[in-house]
Amino acid sequence: MGTVTVGVSIAVPEPYGSMLQQCRAGFGDSAAHSIPTHITLLPPTEVEAADRPVIERHLADVAAAGQPFPLRLSGTDTFRPLSPVVFVRLAEGAASCAGLQERVRAPEGPLARELNFPYHPHVTVAHGIDEPSMDRAQEELADFEAAWLITGFALYEQGTDDGVWRLVREFRFPGRPPLPAVPRQAGMSRPAAPAP
Repeated sequence: MGTVTVGVSIAVPEPYGSMLQQCRAGFGDSAAHSIPTHITLLPPTEVEAADRPVIERHLADVAAAGQPFPLRLSGTDTFRPLSPVVFVRLAEGAASCAGLQERVRAPEGPLARELNFPYHPHVTVAHGIDEPSMDRAQEELADFEAAWLITGFALYEQGTDDGVWRLVREFRFPGRPPLPAVPRQAGMSRPAAPAP
């Protein structure tokens, strides 16, 4: 069956995902339309195609142990000069992403691997383009803000012929997010939790 290249990531939801993808294309990044907007949990990794059922079981187990968590994007930063990347920063949720990617890459699991750089969750908006365009990406998205609840992650596979990353399977956390705190006032009781 040969090998395939897979990745595991958290998708950036709409409308933010398409907006950032269009921005990335507008900055001149030719890979923009091949890569859904995401936060990486496992970078591109070559695996045996026959191992995919084992990989999917592993990821299902990781998801089953997870809980939804809030994530907030705010502003931009860059890995330059170490790496030619401009990205949108995680202002909230980075620690949860870090813990999740450690479980995905667990040493005893089928996706165990070392990383080329220390893990730093982010959303790439420009990669490997000319410096003026990188500067423009960093400046134009400096005020970008978005927030949502992370309820799972997904496995992607890269097309061997076209290099396009395609969704293989989503993995959802079973936990329900906590109810927001409601201030107590005289004569008020907390609202009851909704029925399952």
